[in-house]
Amino acid sequence: MTYRGGVPLAEVVRSGFVEGRHHGSVVVLDATGAVVAAAGDPDSPIFPRSSNKPLQVVGMLRAGLRLADAADLAVVCASHWGQDFHLARVRGMLRGAGLAETDLHCPPALPLHEGARNALLAAGGGPSRVQMNCSGKHTGMLLTCLVAGWPVDGYWDPEHPLQQRLRAAMAGCTGEPVAAVGVDGCGAPLFTASLTGLARAFLGLVSAAPGSVERMVADAMRAHPELVAGTGDGAGDTLLMAGVPGLLAKAGAEGVAAVAVPGTGAVALKIDDGAARARLPVLVAALRGRLGVSAPVLDQLAEDPVLGGGVPVGAVRPMW
Repeated sequence: MTYRGGVPLAEVVRSGFVEGRHHGSVVVLDATGAVVAAAGDPDSPIFPRSSNKPLQVVGMLRAGLRLADAADLAVVCASHWGQDFHLARVRGMLRGAGLAETDLHCPPALPLHEGARNALLAAGGGPSRVQMNCSGKHTGMLLTCLVAGWPVDGYWDPEHPLQQRLRAAMAGCTGEPVAAVGVDGCGAPLFTASLTGLARAFLGLVSAAPGSVERMVADAMRAHPELVAGTGDGAGDTLLMAGVPGLLAKAGAEGVAAVAVPGTGAVALKIDDGAARARLPVLVAALRGRLGVSAPVLDQLAEDPVLGGGVPVGAVRPMW
């Protein structure tokens, strides 16, 4: 890995004083795929974490996965929050294929949604595999193995035929080879890409011909944004896709984000310290300032409040 890190992209202001800065890298492409703005190191490989999911799902569809409901496809692309409507979709797909929650390789977890998590704990429940935010992706992997005739056991192994297909899809979508393979937090293989390659891939999803597998992924996510993340404060992907017509968004852990707007361009970014709070302000600055995208939701997400005693005393705001 040769990632060299980035430049100051956001600053934390508390009570009028600059408290700190978040460094990172970002790239902005226009509708033709040309780079119109960049900062830091957008061309070295990184692990995009869950921003890879739509590209992995392209690989699943190319291998034969077909789901009757686009909402199910959206959950396969998701980092879902474990709300009831997410879990019902995942359980329904497993049950329909004759699979059990124990077939999932992702680790047990609590829901990401605070209300769902509190209700579960109050009722005496605990972590489970289906509640893990990547359970939709793992379900899609299992279903792909079944339709392709591959063994379900070991579907998470990088040498498994499924993962080889997903690696090829990743390289094809980004237009660059996979430089390294890691293990994601959910236990599945994690493929590298540069930010430029990631932005190029997302632009390809929204620009693809109707009916293509790339467009199927983009259309499912945009039609069901609440299934890709969740509902409530902090659901950045949901808010962006619901609030900006045609926009496709998928965040990843450790401060990664990728978005694309058809006919306009794409943005991919990585915050070096992994701070999620800096991700949206920088993303909004790129969309508004570099691509000219305008929508009320971008005004809402342009700064992330810093709280003191439960009330706003500052903000995280973009510098770039």
